[in-house]
Amino acid sequence: MTPDNQLLKHFLAGLAYRTSKAVTGAPESFPQFQIARGVRTPHQLVHHMSGVVAYALGHFEELDTRFDQKESFSAEVERFHEFLNRLGNVLDTNPDFSGTSPKQLLQGPFADAMTHAGQLAMLRRLASSPIPPENFHSAQIVTDNLSSVQAEPVSPDREWLDADGNAQQQL
Repeated sequence: MTPDNQLLKHFLAGLAYRTSKAVTGAPESFPQFQIARGVRTPHQLVHHMSGVVAYALGHFEELDTRFDQKESFSAEVERFHEFLNRLGNVLDTNPDFSGTSPKQLLQGPFADAMTHAGQLAMLRRLASSPIPPENFHSAQIVTDNLSSVQAEPVSPDREWLDADGNAQQQL
């Protein structure tokens, strides 16, 4: 695998990790949480993230990137991770980047998807269910794990403020 492909795949693993942290343990109402009219819900965001990753994958294989949103949030999250896995497998094969480049993938669909992972984390806080903060520099990002099941935080913060500014303790 080329160094560019290794870096891209590691980025995808970081995306899988951060997305998993943002949606795991969310309240049942979270997928439909909407902060304002016209703003995507978490379910809609993950559907869009699936489309963004499918767009990147479409540079390497025939793929219809227009698809309906899955009925359940968990099914949409799994589809997102399925697309990550497929794209990771393509990167393992040192694909032909004609029509795109590693830099274009990073600046376009990869960065877009990571931005949305951050939005999911922010929406968790706004929905009064913040994810515990952690030091992502120390996170156990495993390049071959693009699934929704990720490692526990290596360096979680022991205390953080909830959505109302009250101190919360790490369990």
